[in-house]
Amino acid sequence: MADINSLEETTLQIRRDILRMVHKVNSGHPGGSLGCAEFFVALYFEIMEHNTAFDMDGKNEDLFFLSNGHISPVFYSTLARRGYFPVEELNSFRLIDSRLQGHPTTHEGLPGIRISSGSLGQGLSVAIGAALSKKLNKDPKTVYALMGDGELQEGQNWEALMYAAGNGVDNLIATVDLNGKQIDGTTEEVLSLGDVRKKFEAFGWDVLELAEGNSLEHIIASLKEAKSRLGKQKPVAILMQTEMGNGVSFMMHTHAWHGKAPNDEQLATALSENKETIGDY
Repeated sequence: MADINSLEETTLQIRRDILRMVHKVNSGHPGGSLGCAEFFVALYFEIMEHNTAFDMDGKNEDLFFLSNGHISPVFYSTLARRGYFPVEELNSFRLIDSRLQGHPTTHEGLPGIRISSGSLGQGLSVAIGAALSKKLNKDPKTVYALMGDGELQEGQNWEALMYAAGNGVDNLIATVDLNGKQIDGTTEEVLSLGDVRKKFEAFGWDVLELAEGNSLEHIIASLKEAKSRLGKQKPVAILMQTEMGNGVSFMMHTHAWHGKAPNDEQLATALSENKETIGDY
């Protein structure tokens, strides 16, 4: 395992990147991005076997698909910090003709981006397709996907969940970010998800619950446990409880920062709570 202190420093720097990117253009989605920073660091800096010399085929390497594409700031920062493209390119976030659009797209050729996402409910279906492709090609690597909890209100997810279990897609780990919040309020207020674990299990999935979804050590342990359960004719799900806006005191415990940029004063406060470790772009 990588040094946990180094991973924590990377997480802090990614938080700073998210805040600065969204502030610069007064646009973007900081809440969910901050809440998933630890997950992305655990996945890209510890768990996945992947190649920064990116190619779309992704043969003989693990693949990741982001379904809730509005949290692109954390994805872009992670890819840059991991070496997929220069960190300085984060300066172009959401600008005209940038490769770093508000929702990830593929036509600009940004390394690390395998699908256009942000139209919620579609990412799991693509991940299943990639997982089936690996099985057909006798590629032993793993496919990972991340979805939001509000996204589960989209019906396509449930067709995909049924399909994956019904076809024994057992090289797939799908994580759900259970922060309990979406753009218009809590998921309970907008449309209750009920017992998510029981629903996944009823659809034939092997399910892990991760109560400490903002702990690097707990995330890494859960991802390793999930991987140990693959190859048994069932896809594996991790239900990860996170805090939207994690690491920034005034953004936590509210849905208000789902898609809202901090002003100058708020940015200064947020950055002071996340001290620079590796170096801003």
